[in-house]
Formats: sequence, structure tokens, C-alpha cells
Amino acid sequence: MADSKNRIDLRTYVILDSLQLQMASYISSVARGFLPVSGQSCCVVEIAPGIEINALTDVALKATNVKPGMQIVERAFGMLEVHSDNQGDTRMAGQKILEAINQPENAKLKPHVLTSQLIKNISDYHAQLINRSRFGNMVLSGETLYVLEVEPAGYAYYAANEAEKSANIKIIEVIGFGKFGRVYISGDEAEVLECKKIVEQRLNEIDGRTSGY
Repeated sequence: MADSKNRIDLRTYVILDSLQLQMASYISSVARGFLPVSGQSCCVVEIAPGIEINALTDVALKATNVKPGMQIVERAFGMLEVHSDNQGDTRMAGQKILEAINQPENAKLKPHVLTSQLIKNISDYHAQLINRSRFGNMVLSGETLYVLEVEPAGYAYYAANEAEKSANIKIIEVIGFGKFGRVYISGDEAEVLECKKIVEQRLNEIDGRTSGY
């Protein structure tokens, strides 16, 4: 780890202070590790090169009492999600990761929103297409669909959790690894409009560098 820490690119670093009901259930439906429950806090870290996430998982698990829900190593990036009933443990795990790569928290990339769009009164057939490949709730004909695309990808989990906090919406799909993160949310138009506003605001409030995408 000491030989490689200087070449690690910290892309995403974010704490979800309290997993919401849908978000916890969604992660549990796609995770291959230890499954989280609502109310727990979690830390999401995304780096490049991806293979180094194995070493950082080792650091987090040996430092404090957290459980790993997801560890994903794909072509370019690696993503780790750890969670705990104790928010202090979650934050400590994240801090130990930062220390291991010798970087401050603000070395991460600031979220860059590429797409933030609404589709109102979605048609039956369009809803069917989305529902065929989702792991969350179902979007229904006539609802408003919100689609978010963000870079780095790991911020998708934070965006979906903040959306659920802000309005009475349904989480349809969340993809938080790879080049871009994507979130699909549906519900009544007024509720979806409110969550869109809050999500964009929360992502904009995250500090970080703006070069290196």
C-alpha cells in the first residue's frame, strides 16, 4: 500500500449519515457483502486504479467495526461501501482510508451533474422498459420520472438517499460504479420536482476538486 498510495486518485468520498428505508433495501438487493438496514450510516469511497480498493477494504475493516456491503472492481475504478450502526465507526473507517492514501477529504472530485431531467406522465411502454432492468420499485404509467447522471459514479448513492429524505418518491434504480452514476426516481410530479431541487442542491454543496474527471 505504501508504494502505491501516491498514485491513487480519490474520486468519491461521502458519508451517508442515515440510510433511508428504500435506499437500505435497494443496496441490500444488489450488494454481495453484508447487507445494511435503515438507520445505519455508510461510507462510499471510489478510487482509481480500481484494484487498489482491495487494500483499502483491508484498512477499513481492521480499523473499526464496520461491515462491507459492496466492493466493486471494474475496468478503471474501484468502489467500496461500508456501514455500521455507529456513525463514529463509519467515519473512522473513512478517515483511516484517507490516511492510508495520504490524502485529505477535499482531494475527492466534486460531483459533476451531466443529466438532470424530468419525464412527465410516462407512457405504459416506456415504464415497462425501465421496469425490466430495475432492482428497486416499479415506475408506473402516468408518473413523473426523474433521471440523474453524475460523475464520479459513487455519488449516485448519496443522491438517491437525499432524494428519499426530501420527498415522497420511489427509488427505481441506482448505479453507483463505473464512469457515470445513474439514479432513476418516480412519483407524483410535485414530489419528484421537490426531490430534484434538493438533490441538485445537496450535490452542489459537496466540496472537492473540479479537475480530473
